Amino acid sequence: MPPAPRLLLSFQEHYDDLLNFLTRRMSDRQRAADVAQETYLKLLNIDESVAVLNDRGFIFRVAGNLAIDTLRREQRLSTSPGDDLEYSQAVDPAPPPEAAFLAKERLGILDDALQQLSPNARQALLLNRLEGLTQAQIAVELGVSESMVAKYIGQALRHCRDWLETNHA
Repeated sequence: MPPAPRLLLSFQEHYDDLLNFLTRRMSDRQRAADVAQETYLKLLNIDESVAVLNDRGFIFRVAGNLAIDTLRREQRLSTSPGDDLEYSQAVDPAPPPEAAFLAKERLGILDDALQQLSPNARQALLLNRLEGLTQAQIAVELGVSESMVAKYIGQALRHCRDWLETNHA
């Protein structure tokens, strides 16, 4: 089966455009050159009896399909289960035991500090920091003014900061 010389000549004539097209598609000139070479090999195997109406369009279509195949293959290889296993074994998402212990200790100290607050100050701080409520929403919830909520939150933050400094030294 002799190659279609017309397609090969057209390939050579449009090689620079083809390489630019593939480079844009693959974001890497070297990989684009590899796909262009694969395209040439595919064109070698096309019989002259195949009716091709637009040589350039046909060549770009073959190259585009090969580029898609290459990108999909690379994506499959980069997300293979073996890689995930190696990564999960290499990176432990849990904090080191010392950090976990210190965080738990600090949380206990903060809990003690919260217990020392007045009920409204504690409630205002928790609604703001944990529930994400605005001062206006907290004011409605507690039945006080927004300025009082601001005072409660400020008082609670100062108290917790001071409590941490004196009990965590």
